Formats: sequence, structure tokens, C-alpha cells
Amino acid sequence: MERKISFWLAIIPLVVLIACMAITIVVFEEGPHIPLIVGTITAALVAWKAGYKWDELEEAMYKGIRLALPAVIIIMLIGLVIGAWIGSGVVATMIYYGLKIISPSLFLVSIMLICSIVSIAIGSSWSTIGTIGVAGMGIGLSIGIPAPMIAGAIISGSYFGDKMSPLSDTTNLAAGLTGTDLFVHIRHMFYTTIPGLIISLGVFWFLGRDFGKGNVSTTDIEQTLAVLQEEFVISPFLLVIPLLVIILVAKKVPAIPGLVIGVLLGFLTQVFVQGDSFADAISALQAGYVIETGNAMVDDLFNGGGLDNMMYTVSMAIVAMTFGGMLEHTGMLSAIVSQVLKLAKTAKSLVISTIVSCFATNATCSEQYISIVIPSRMFANAYRDKGLSSKNLSRALEDGGTLTSVFIPWNTCGVFIFGTLGVSVFEYAPYAILNFAVPIIAIIYAMTGFTIEKMSDQERAKVEKELKQQQDTITV
Repeated sequence: MERKISFWLAIIPLVVLIACMAITIVVFEEGPHIPLIVGTITAALVAWKAGYKWDELEEAMYKGIRLALPAVIIIMLIGLVIGAWIGSGVVATMIYYGLKIISPSLFLVSIMLICSIVSIAIGSSWSTIGTIGVAGMGIGLSIGIPAPMIAGAIISGSYFGDKMSPLSDTTNLAAGLTGTDLFVHIRHMFYTTIPGLIISLGVFWFLGRDFGKGNVSTTDIEQTLAVLQEEFVISPFLLVIPLLVIILVAKKVPAIPGLVIGVLLGFLTQVFVQGDSFADAISALQAGYVIETGNAMVDDLFNGGGLDNMMYTVSMAIVAMTFGGMLEHTGMLSAIVSQVLKLAKTAKSLVISTIVSCFATNATCSEQYISIVIPSRMFANAYRDKGLSSKNLSRALEDGGTLTSVFIPWNTCGVFIFGTLGVSVFEYAPYAILNFAVPIIAIIYAMTGFTIEKMSDQERAKVEKELKQQQDTITV
């Protein structure tokens, strides 16, 4: 039996978490693991005080961890992919031809567009970041572009595709939970996401201009190309491996089998094309690829990957979801969101409240999916009561949930990006242009009423039919 926890009690763990985060990260410059554990302990004490027993609290944590398991598997697989693709020469080949083809001044625009196209094709921001994004970081760093800018462009492109692809799990989740037709949902997102894309491309074009004015040393690039040719077998045929993975996922092969195939192909290529031993290839999967060329740039780019290097990220995801599970399954999150609902008295404030609640859920529950699931449950009736089309809710869930997850250092998305690209949230956040531009655009639309649509006659009839069925069930 669920015990009610008041709003003021529910926010105590959040206040403690934020205070601990500020001290640990800003003052001591340590990671967010310990603050999250402290927050979880605080939440457990609040719930225990409210009447929850230990076995119930334990189950709440387990439920949170279970929700994180798919993300944990993907994170580990991405570590294996990076190790295998570095060892196989795939990353070296992508960087080699990237340096040959892409203009420094247009690099940020180019990598964002490439990530957008790939992410639309496969419906996964994580798979795009873990493959195309890793190579993009290498190319950008090789031509002297700061890592936070590169990461921002990669993230912006990857999340544009993830948000707009009919293959994306978050896109299908938002549409399904709100009862909105998938393609109606995607078309309605055009109003906020396309302007965000245009703004992002414009900013990256502006930022990239300086890198085409002679600030990039061609000598450094030539040295990098020479070292790559010396250390790896470079061949366009190696690009078949990432292309095959992209095609498999685009053909609706699940992400995990698709990535496993990518790992196996990379492993075999390292042995039979690059000429490394089986022991070296296994080591690249476990501990990451190791190389010493004497060229600092190449050594920084190619020493990495592997399962071991993802364990920080895995532990972060588990700890974060422990805290999130405690908040959700003891009713604390519900208490907080219901208080927010009291402030949403108009259609405009309702949309804004949805976006803010999605961001807050990303921060408190540390998982992108929860930021869509919980607000969709909380706000569905409010949208219906105000006569608003469900596509307003589905769009707000993605604008506020899917995109803002990258700004929370302890959210699984922020943790994954840091583990994969090696750039912290605090560094790349100013350059993840699309991810903060779209929610701002959505809030402006809400304030002006632009594109906030009422229920159609068909939707209204459907809602009335559902309500009648519910009443009939209660009567029976």
C-alpha cells in the first residue's frame, strides 16, 4: 500500500542532492557518484519516515536499476565498438579521409549534418555518437578545433535525428504514451525542431569561420596523415564496417545485435587486416587500444575504448537510476509534479510546465525515458480537460525530455556522452545549440499560442468514447 509523501518532504532529497553536487563537483572537482548515493540515502530516510519498509525501499531501487540495464548494455557495447574500431583501423580510415575531404571552416556544419542524417537513418543518438561521433572528434581535434565545439555539433546533429526519426525509441514512446499518430507527432515537431536546426547550423558556420583563416597548421595535418599511414592499413574498404552497422539498424535490426556485429567485424579486421595478434585484439576490447607513435595528437586520439574505460559510465548509470527509482516508486516524484500541475492554469502555462517538468525529471531521475513516461502520465488529463490536441503534449515531452537529458551530468545521456567523447557536460553544454534552442523555441510558442492546437473533432470523439467506456466499466 502506497503512503502519501508531501511536496515539502519530497523535495528534501533534491535539496540535499543539489547541495552535495555543488560542493563535490565545483569545490572538490570530483565526480557525481557520491552525491547521488547521499541523495538516495536521504530519499530512503524520508520514505522510511513516511512509513515505507526496507523491503519496499530496496525494491524501489531495484526497479530503477532494472530500467537502466538496457542503457548499461549499450554503454558497454559502445566501449567494445570503440576499442575494436580503433584497433581495426576503421577510426583511422574515417579520420584519414575526413582530413582529406572536409574543409576546416565547414567542419562543424558538416559533422552536424552527417550525424543528423545517420541518426535519422538509424533512429539512435547513442549509436551515432559512439560511431560517427568518435571519428568526428578525431578529425576535428586533428585540425585544431576545440573538443567542446566538436562535441556540441555531434550532439546537436545526433539528437536532431533521434528526435525526428520514425525509428527512434523516444519518438515512438512519446507518440505512443499520448495516443498520437507517429507521423502526426513528427510533423508537429517540425515547428520547433527545424528552426532549432537552422539556428544551430548558423552558429556552427559562424564559429567555424576562424578555422579557415590560416589558423590550422597544414604541417600538423600532414604529420598526422603520415603517422596514420605508418601505423594502420588505411583503405576505403574498411568503411564498409560502419556502413553495414548503419544499414542493419536502419533495417530495424535492434541496436544490440547491430553493435555486436560491428564489434566482431572490427575484431576480425584488427587480426586479419591490421596484422595484430588475437591477444592484442582481445586486449583492445577489454582495456582499450594502446599506441605509442611519438605524435602526441595521434596518441591522444587512438589510446582509448574498451570495456574497462566504460565502467565509470556504467557505475554512474546504476547509481543515478537507484536515486531515480527511489524517487519514482515511493511517490516523491509524483508529489513534486502534482504541485507543478497546480500552477498550470492555462494552456500556455500547461505546455511550459510540461517542458520544465521533463527537464526536472531528467535531473532527478537521471534517465531520458522517465522524463517522457512520468510527465506523460501526469499531464495527459490536463491537456484533455483544456481541449488541447495530444500532439501538443507529445511534442512538449520530446522538446523538454529527449533534448535536455544531455545537460545533466548524472543523467544516463550526459554520462554516456562524457564516457564516449571524453568531454564533460559543463564543457559541451554551451555548444549543444539544438538541445537548448528547441526548448526555448517551444516555450516562446507556448507563450504566444503559436502552433498550440485544439483537439480535432475526431480526437474529441475518440476521447469521449474512451471516457464513456471507462464510466461503463465502473458502473459494471
